[in-house]
Amino acid sequence: MEDEGSKKGIGVTLLYAVTYLHALLPFRVLYILSDILYLFAYYVIRYRRKIVRKNLKNAFPEKSIKSIGEIERKFYHHLCDYYVETIKTLRLSDEKTRKRMKFENPEMIERLISNGKSCIMSLGHYGNWEWVTSIGLTVNTGAELGFVYKKLHSDAFNHLFLKTRSHFGAIPIDMQNVIRQMIRSQNQGEVMVIGFLTDQRPKAHQEKYWTHFMNQQTPVQTGMEKIARRLGNSVVYLDIKKVKRGHYTGKFSLITPDASQEAENSIMERYVRKLEETIIREPAYYLWSHNRWKFKKGD
Repeated sequence: MEDEGSKKGIGVTLLYAVTYLHALLPFRVLYILSDILYLFAYYVIRYRRKIVRKNLKNAFPEKSIKSIGEIERKFYHHLCDYYVETIKTLRLSDEKTRKRMKFENPEMIERLISNGKSCIMSLGHYGNWEWVTSIGLTVNTGAELGFVYKKLHSDAFNHLFLKTRSHFGAIPIDMQNVIRQMIRSQNQGEVMVIGFLTDQRPKAHQEKYWTHFMNQQTPVQTGMEKIARRLGNSVVYLDIKKVKRGHYTGKFSLITPDASQEAENSIMERYVRKLEETIIREPAYYLWSHNRWKFKKGD
């Protein structure tokens, strides 16, 4: 057991060291690496090409094969950009981050938590969701900032992603512990702004809400809504736009000021509709390589 633990520790150290060295490179060099990575991922190893093509064809049945192919290639370019941008997070200053990840209306968050209640920020795997953890550089609330994460199978990569996601001071919270953490904070009179990536596929045994999303019946996780309704949190949606390589904007829109007053599944339905609008506006920046529609209703 000790040897196994030592090997894991060495693996984490080596991965972090290599990643840190890459993070020292300027963006212009990282994007050259991204272009090379795109050619390798798309044309050589054909990373999840079948899943991406299936998802795009089902989501946009009205589009021609040519149009689907254009979105597909643009998606792979963006995915590689996302990877090098995530690596760069380790060596990204606060000043440069504010210029590259801009939040257009932070006053909405400040207003919602002024009553002493926490706010849940819902978003999807769109644009560069990793840089959203820099929200504390823009939103001056004094609130505790956190993000919910699902532990990765690889200890080394899990450690690396926690390192990048907490770079700007946000607290990582395991999805298994999030309700306990939020109840504890509320009981202690602490206010939180906590981000939920709410578009992950629920596990087969998990409770889910079925709705029509991107032209197909889709199971949706309901944990975020259940927590918000139980604690009476406000819920906002973050609409992310990619302006150009390495530059994004985020705009908050209100889903509800008090989730305890909402009917069951109404929050999730509004979230899904807002995410759908974001994706349809510019499809290439959504995470199409995820096997989002693996399960069908009735499975």
